[in-house]
Amino acid sequence: KMDKKLTGKEGDTKQTNITKENCSPGGYEYLDHPADVQIHSWGPDIKVAFEQCAVGMFGYMTDLSTVSIEEGRVMEISAEGHDLESLLFSFLDEFLFVFSSDYFICKEVKITSWETEETADERLIKVTAQGFGEDFNLEKHPQGTEVKAITYSAMDVK
Repeated sequence: KMDKKLTGKEGDTKQTNITKENCSPGGYEYLDHPADVQIHSWGPDIKVAFEQCAVGMFGYMTDLSTVSIEEGRVMEISAEGHDLESLLFSFLDEFLFVFSSDYFICKEVKITSWETEETADERLIKVTAQGFGEDFNLEKHPQGTEVKAITYSAMDVK
């Protein structure tokens, strides 16, 4: 189980639209916060919890039921961190960059590799993931709340 709180812009709460048919065996929810958005995500393992956290971030920006998964439209990201919190920060930041630079909205996220390298002095966790979805289009996708940045505020990975 992972508890993750993602902060973005404004403290609006939304209901998730997670069903057995449209997600992996995990989920997410939005938590109340006076200034930011916080996402609590979970799954049977840490990979699914990370994936759900990213999907939750995209779900805060638009209604994911309006997003299609276009065949052949996959965005791949790589992220790394020295612990789970820094890895999650980097993971979400990379997906936020994909949205901000390419206007690509992910309906599903799948981690394809997870490696841990340890030396006597440090630990480095590296992940690669794919996001499946389509280009964001205001005529099709309702505009939710913009996520401007990922922060460590209230971040907790268990």
